[in-house]
Amino acid sequence: MQPHAIYAICGFNEIPSRRAMGFHLMVVDDHGNRRPWSIIVVRWGKKVLGYANKCPHNGVNLDWERNEFLDPYGIRLMCGKHGSTFELGTGRCVEGPCQGRALTPIALAVLDDDICVVGVRLVEDDASLNT
Repeated sequence: MQPHAIYAICGFNEIPSRRAMGFHLMVVDDHGNRRPWSIIVVRWGKKVLGYANKCPHNGVNLDWERNEFLDPYGIRLMCGKHGSTFELGTGRCVEGPCQGRALTPIALAVLDDDICVVGVRLVEDDASLNT
């Protein structure tokens, strides 16, 4: 397995425009250790943005309910625990206890109508079935 392969995580049209979806993946570090990796994928028109699902204020997941990441106006990501809000395009906290800090960006690409994560190594479910 290549250390920086491209992994399709969902179809482009599985996330409606102006919506966000969370994914719980398993990443493999440089030493071969596996650890959970929770990310947020936002689709805005033809653009996709990715961030680690971790508030810079205290490390909690942003969603207060499954796949509920956006503020009531649908224009910013929002931490369900403390109400901090983040710009969609930059991940920068613009309101709340973590103001001035930012979400950790995740590299994404759209290939063949799939949203893919790049630059990391993931544990693939079907690989474990073959062992």
